[in-house]
Amino acid sequence: MTALLEGRGIRKVYAGGDGRPLEVLRGVDLEVHRGEVIAIVGSSGVGKSTLLHLLGALDRPTAGDVWLEGSRYADLGPEGTAELRNRKLGFVFQFHHLLREFSALENVMMPLLIAGVGEREARSRAEERLSGVGLAGRMTHRPGELSGGEQQRCAVARALVHDPSVVLADEPSGNLDHASSERLHELLFRLARDLETAVVIVTHNRQLAAQADRILWLDDGRLVTVRSVDAIP
Repeated sequence: MTALLEGRGIRKVYAGGDGRPLEVLRGVDLEVHRGEVIAIVGSSGVGKSTLLHLLGALDRPTAGDVWLEGSRYADLGPEGTAELRNRKLGFVFQFHHLLREFSALENVMMPLLIAGVGEREARSRAEERLSGVGLAGRMTHRPGELSGGEQQRCAVARALVHDPSVVLADEPSGNLDHASSERLHELLFRLARDLETAVVIVTHNRQLAAQADRILWLDDGRLVTVRSVDAIP
């Protein structure tokens, strides 16, 4: 099966506080297939978010390459990279980053309007995605009028409104209570199944990781597959 998203030999080196190089990722290889949910787990500070940013074309690796649907990130200029992020990738972070002066509907419409989609179509697609995440009756509410769980579901709708190939989620339920987290997890897995969108989740939540199709453990800059959460140190 051809990989939808692929990373080969990904290295990331930063300058440490003492001026010495700090190698966070040491040759990571990764394949993600359509409709697959992958959980990336590991201790704090090992580079999970760094890896997600590289997969999302938000940063460039020191060495190695990332491909999405056959396009190598290194071959894309700034405009091509921005277009790839806008059209083929969706992002969900621990903090929703909704624009507080806009309604839920307007927040979800925003990526489509930026991409040049007409307002009528953008509204229709945003309404469909908000209904899909259970917010049909909350579309006119601003973020401050929504609960934490509702705000995060709105962020998921925004991430999916342009039908991305891959959704990258960084601790998506890390700021939610247990009940809201459970609802969000169920939503992400249902959407991956129904829309055949690949989902890569960075998480400390072992219960969430246990539901993934594959669990990858990041340790000492390298990524390895583990059979279950019980195998995670």
